[in-house]
Amino acid sequence: MSSLSLSAPRFTLSRALIVTRREVRDQIRDWRIIVPVVTLTLFFPLLMDFTAKQAVGFVERYGAPIISERLIPFLLMVVGFFPISVSLVIALESFVGEKERHSLEPLLSTPLSNMQLYLGKTLAAMLPPLLASYLGIGVYLAGLYFTIGWTPTPILLAQIVTLTTVQAIVMVSAAVVISSQTTSVRAANLLASFVIIPMALLVQGESLIMFWGAYNVLWWVIAGLLLVDVLLIRMGVHLFNREELLGRDIDELNLLAAWRTLRREFLGAVDVGSHKGVPYRFVDWYRFEVAGALRRIAIPCLFMALALAAGMIVGAVEARAFPLPANAIPLNSITNDFTDRLARFGLFSANGVLFVVLQNLRAVALATLLGIFSFGVMAVVALMLPLGLAGYFAASAGAAGYSPWLFLAAFVVPHGILEIPAAILIGGAILRLGASVVAPPPNKSLSEAWLAALADWLKIGLGLVLPMLVGAALVEVLITPRIVLAVFGD
Repeated sequence: MSSLSLSAPRFTLSRALIVTRREVRDQIRDWRIIVPVVTLTLFFPLLMDFTAKQAVGFVERYGAPIISERLIPFLLMVVGFFPISVSLVIALESFVGEKERHSLEPLLSTPLSNMQLYLGKTLAAMLPPLLASYLGIGVYLAGLYFTIGWTPTPILLAQIVTLTTVQAIVMVSAAVVISSQTTSVRAANLLASFVIIPMALLVQGESLIMFWGAYNVLWWVIAGLLLVDVLLIRMGVHLFNREELLGRDIDELNLLAAWRTLRREFLGAVDVGSHKGVPYRFVDWYRFEVAGALRRIAIPCLFMALALAAGMIVGAVEARAFPLPANAIPLNSITNDFTDRLARFGLFSANGVLFVVLQNLRAVALATLLGIFSFGVMAVVALMLPLGLAGYFAASAGAAGYSPWLFLAAFVVPHGILEIPAAILIGGAILRLGASVVAPPPNKSLSEAWLAALADWLKIGLGLVLPMLVGAALVEVLITPRIVLAVFGD
């Protein structure tokens, strides 16, 4: 039994490599693919070598060699990223391009499983970008060695090569998913912006890390990208279906049908006892629909609660690494006119409550938007920030001689009793919304699964989170300042 379980993955991979070899041979034969990729891959590193040489000479004249020390590794990363974006067209045409050329039907008629076909196509689309990236990095390093004598440390080189590899896998995997779900090359090329723009923003973030010299942070970036790799490959394998690929000739955006699906999922249909066929009452909607949504997001909520706790711990740890001055938290200066000063800013008023509610709703909207485009990951990060700051200031208060637990009890706990559970609930709903595209249920299409998750997000958001945020705002504006004054005031 164990020999069969071990041989199954090898058998799947060997069958997938049949498709990979076929695709790679076709790519090598097509000079319109090879010549531009090789030419641009060789030209760009030479341009970066020239740029690095000029930059080193310029900054050394003004006594700022640290700039060149940071710039050269950054250009090394850019050299590895550039060929991937150039070669992305190969992945975008992997399925839909062959469909337009009417060469896909013979391939789909082979006795290969959907997984074998998909993995073979994906591996074939990954090879040219990776080889082009490695070639560009090699040319760039050779040019630097012979012009200014610069060589990277082994750890830095390993980081750049690994980062380039995982970035290529992310971009190619996403492009292959797009190619398998679209009906024309034009549509695939337009949707490629949803791959290139986020990765370009990621490269900008990586550039900040490298200019600060915090190279160890790159390992965390690599770990995050590996997680995205697994999600994208699993998503592509789960969604790929040769029958749908051949039978789908046109994509139609039916907003009315989408609205009907969303409305049906949001309101539900009574199928309980004597109320069968009767629309839900408001209480019934809470009993069945909101309760059902809570059950479906139970595991994401547990993960979200752990993430928020981790955020507070990280904030407390960072307070030791980046301590505040001793007089930065003047809790002993809180006097009896503390509430009067806050009232002058409109805190103890309906406008203050409305301001806090709108701020929280804006944070929820931003987290939701980030979660949709990142499988929910960035939503977790966004919702962790407030508790991370709370942990940071509590630890800073402890370092200044105050009790961190008393600080949290006065400043955070009163409104946090409602606000933190609201963050956990909406975070769990966003996680389910972002992850719904990875593995939709067998009886639902990708769009239906996403709309069902969106309906659950609306149920949780409108039915539970919004009332909790309003209550938290009332407490934060009207009660928390008075508790702070009672605890730390004169």
